[in-house]
Amino acid sequence: MRRAFGMIQVIFFMVIISTILAIAMKYATITIKQTSDIYIKEQAELFLQSSIELALLGIQGHNRKSQGLLKEINITSDDKRFISNINISKYYIFGGSNVDRNVSIQTEKSHGTIMLEVTVETNNTHPKNPRAIRVTRRTLQRP
Repeated sequence: MRRAFGMIQVIFFMVIISTILAIAMKYATITIKQTSDIYIKEQAELFLQSSIELALLGIQGHNRKSQGLLKEINITSDDKRFISNINISKYYIFGGSNVDRNVSIQTEKSHGTIMLEVTVETNNTHPKNPRAIRVTRRTLQRP
């Protein structure tokens, strides 16, 4: 009778240990997933900043008189992991007319300011992107 009671204690102890290990593994996988999501989101934020800078360079080099106003700029990262869509929603022009995204302003210091709506998304076809992440920012810039 004594040996059977010891066997029940060992089985009960093994069940408790396995439950604790299962809970620990669950929290470990959650932590790993959150860490990878934070890493990808930080990369998307950095790509967003870079795409804003590149868009400003593109706007500066664009000839508005012969080619008109830019409406949208699309940028893909070198490793094809992120896609950036930049929508130029408003041009703030001193003494200009309110036509085709131009907004007339009263101060000369803000002449040439533009409003950018930037969206960076992960490329779903890339094998290193486990989940879709989207970062959006609206900013006023002066090229």
